[in-house]
Amino acid sequence: MAAATALKIGEVAKRSGLSVKTIRFYCDEGLVHPTSRSEGGYRLFDNDIFAELALIRTLKAGGSSRRLSPCAASTTSSTACWSDGKIVAAARVMDRLNDVQTLMNV
Repeated sequence: MAAATALKIGEVAKRSGLSVKTIRFYCDEGLVHPTSRSEGGYRLFDNDIFAELALIRTLKAGGSSRRLSPCAASTTSSTACWSDGKIVAAARVMDRLNDVQTLMNV
Protein backbone atom coordinates (compact mmCIF):
# COMPACT_ATOMS: atom_id res chain seq x y z
CA MET A 1 0.00 0.00 0.00
CA ALA A 2 1.38 3.39 -0.93
CA ALA A 3 2.08 5.69 2.00
CA ALA A 4 -0.28 8.32 0.53
CA THR A 5 -3.27 5.96 0.79
CA ALA A 6 -2.51 4.60 4.28
CA LEU A 7 -5.02 6.09 6.70
CA LYS A 8 -4.62 5.89 10.47
CA ILE A 9 -7.70 5.09 12.49
CA GLY A 10 -8.06 8.72 13.61
CA GLU A 11 -8.28 9.91 10.00
CA VAL A 12 -10.81 7.18 9.20
CA ALA A 13 -12.85 8.26 12.22
CA LYS A 14 -12.76 11.92 11.21
CA ARG A 15 -13.75 11.23 7.59
CA SER A 16 -16.42 8.65 8.43
CA GLY A 17 -18.02 10.49 11.34
CA LEU A 18 -17.55 7.46 13.61
CA SER A 19 -15.50 7.42 16.78
CA VAL A 20 -12.11 5.74 17.00
CA LYS A 21 -13.59 3.52 19.71
CA THR A 22 -16.35 2.35 17.35
CA ILE A 23 -13.90 1.52 14.56
CA ARG A 24 -11.70 -0.40 17.02
CA PHE A 25 -14.80 -2.32 18.15
CA TYR A 26 -15.60 -3.22 14.54
CA CYS A 27 -11.99 -4.38 14.09
CA ASP A 28 -12.10 -6.46 17.28
CA GLU A 29 -15.36 -8.07 16.13
CA GLY A 30 -13.86 -8.92 12.74
CA LEU A 31 -16.17 -6.67 10.74
CA VAL A 32 -13.36 -4.58 9.29
CA HIS A 33 -9.66 -5.26 9.01
CA PRO A 34 -6.74 -2.89 8.71
CA THR A 35 -4.79 -3.37 5.51
CA SER A 36 -1.55 -3.18 7.49
CA ARG A 37 0.07 -1.82 10.63
CA SER A 38 2.57 0.97 10.98
CA GLU A 39 5.95 0.39 12.61
CA GLY A 40 4.42 1.84 15.76
CA GLY A 41 1.56 -0.66 15.64
CA TYR A 42 -1.14 1.74 14.41
CA ARG A 43 -3.91 0.24 12.31
CA LEU A 44 -3.68 1.45 8.72
CA PHE A 45 -6.59 1.38 6.30
CA ASP A 46 -7.13 2.13 2.63
CA ASN A 47 -10.11 3.97 1.15
CA ASP A 48 -12.16 0.74 0.91
CA ILE A 49 -12.81 1.05 4.65
CA PHE A 50 -15.42 3.75 3.99
CA ALA A 51 -17.63 1.41 1.92
CA GLU A 52 -17.35 -1.24 4.64
CA LEU A 53 -18.28 1.25 7.37
CA ALA A 54 -21.23 2.48 5.29
CA LEU A 55 -22.49 -1.10 5.02
CA ILE A 56 -22.19 -1.61 8.78
CA ARG A 57 -24.17 1.59 9.36
CA THR A 58 -26.87 0.37 6.98
CA LEU A 59 -27.06 -3.02 8.67
CA LYS A 60 -27.08 -1.45 12.11
CA ALA A 61 -29.95 0.83 11.16
CA GLY A 62 -31.86 -2.11 9.69
CA GLY A 63 -32.22 -0.22 6.46
CA SER A 64 -30.94 -2.91 4.12
CA SER A 65 -33.48 -5.34 2.70
CA ARG A 66 -31.16 -6.80 0.08
CA ARG A 67 -29.43 -10.06 0.72
CA LEU A 68 -25.68 -9.93 1.19
CA SER A 69 -23.79 -12.56 -0.76
CA PRO A 70 -20.31 -13.98 -0.21
CA CYS A 71 -17.60 -12.69 -2.53
CA ALA A 72 -14.53 -14.28 -3.97
CA ALA A 73 -11.36 -12.83 -2.51
CA SER A 74 -10.47 -11.39 -5.90
CA THR A 75 -13.69 -9.36 -6.18
CA THR A 76 -13.29 -5.64 -5.72
CA SER A 77 -14.81 -4.06 -2.63
CA SER A 78 -18.56 -3.51 -2.72
CA THR A 79 -21.06 -2.45 -0.10
CA ALA A 80 -23.29 -5.39 -1.08
CA CYS A 81 -20.61 -8.05 -0.91
CA TRP A 82 -19.10 -9.59 2.24
CA SER A 83 -17.58 -12.91 3.20
CA ASP A 84 -19.67 -15.40 5.19
CA GLY A 85 -17.56 -14.66 8.27
CA LYS A 86 -18.28 -10.96 8.11
CA ILE A 87 -22.00 -11.56 7.68
CA VAL A 88 -22.03 -13.78 10.76
CA ALA A 89 -19.99 -11.23 12.71
CA ALA A 90 -22.35 -8.45 11.60
CA ALA A 91 -25.30 -10.47 12.83
CA ARG A 92 -23.58 -10.92 16.23
CA VAL A 93 -22.91 -7.19 16.47
CA MET A 94 -26.51 -6.37 15.52
CA ASP A 95 -27.75 -8.78 18.21
CA ARG A 96 -25.52 -7.09 20.79
CA LEU A 97 -26.69 -3.64 19.73
CA ASN A 98 -30.31 -4.77 20.04
CA ASP A 99 -29.57 -6.11 23.55
CA VAL A 100 -28.02 -2.78 24.55
CA GLN A 101 -30.98 -0.84 23.13
CA THR A 102 -33.38 -3.12 25.03
CA LEU A 103 -31.48 -2.54 28.28
CA MET A 104 -31.46 1.22 27.73
CA ASN A 105 -35.25 1.24 27.25
CA VAL A 106 -35.94 -0.64 30.50
